[in-house]
Amino acid sequence: MRRLAVAFLALALLAGCTGDEPDEAQGLEQVTYLTGVGLQGREAYVYVAQDKGFFAAAGFDVQVKPGNGTNQNLQLLQGGQADFAVVDITAALIEYGKGTFTDFTVVSAIHQQTLACLMALEGSGVGTAKDLTGKRIAYIPGGVVRVLFEPWAKLTGTDPAGIRWVNMPAQQMAQGLAAGSIDAATQFIVGRPGVEAAAKGRKAVVLPYSEALPELYGNGLAVGKPAATGDPARVTRFNTAVLKGLTYAAEHPDEAAAIFAKYQQAQPVQVAAAEIKLMAPYVKPVAGPAGTIDRAQVERSLAVIREAGAAGAVRPDDVISFALVPKG
Repeated sequence: MRRLAVAFLALALLAGCTGDEPDEAQGLEQVTYLTGVGLQGREAYVYVAQDKGFFAAAGFDVQVKPGNGTNQNLQLLQGGQADFAVVDITAALIEYGKGTFTDFTVVSAIHQQTLACLMALEGSGVGTAKDLTGKRIAYIPGGVVRVLFEPWAKLTGTDPAGIRWVNMPAQQMAQGLAAGSIDAATQFIVGRPGVEAAAKGRKAVVLPYSEALPELYGNGLAVGKPAATGDPARVTRFNTAVLKGLTYAAEHPDEAAAIFAKYQQAQPVQVAAAEIKLMAPYVKPVAGPAGTIDRAQVERSLAVIREAGAAGAVRPDDVISFALVPKG
């Protein structure tokens, strides 16, 4: 009888340690997060937040899915197929102004300046903005880099006459540059390592929009308006966790790339690290914590967009939830 009692006690203890206790993920809210575009090194910060336990500490179990640009991300966000999504803030202002998407809000800036640029390869005949006249430039229809080309061209003294715009998926642009089927492409600064890897050693020529248009923000974190108004504390917890991952990645790019490689094999770890290092200067604001959005800067951004004829009737508060944006 004593042996039987001991056996029952052992089984009860075993059940108490395994079957009846919640595992690490139980009790966490499951949410879906969309990256900006694809699964690349520039997105490593979300995996840092996951790997370092920032999300778990905030009460979230996060499923990371590849996004496909602002338009599609907003569509999925408003359709309830994602809880949080990365969007280009300038593109979001444009889409709201057009009335395409209005039931969303941005709660932090991932990039304090736009990463938009035009990119070519050495030897292509493109060395400065003025060299673009008469060249073949790949673009995505409706993409923010293409939409803002005219005001950028005006400020840089670039003559748009004769430019041949080539509709091309973003995933094919690096190969198109390497093959010489296009002379330049609408890109983002952090795409340089991937373009150079595809070009097998040829160096990229980067023409950043931020030099002529410093008032434009880059990516930001967006959420549906009902979620933001219904439970702002939840949004703040998630926002804080993402920005902790962003800050850590910017300060430890090699480690962040190694963490990224644990979750994704979309890029070699060296390329991912190079992307993070290029992104890091755009993460830290002039004043305040990571994620800060300045109302006056948004107003200046809108002035640029209106000049491009793409703003419509939109105000900063239509798109940005300043009450939820991190403050110093």
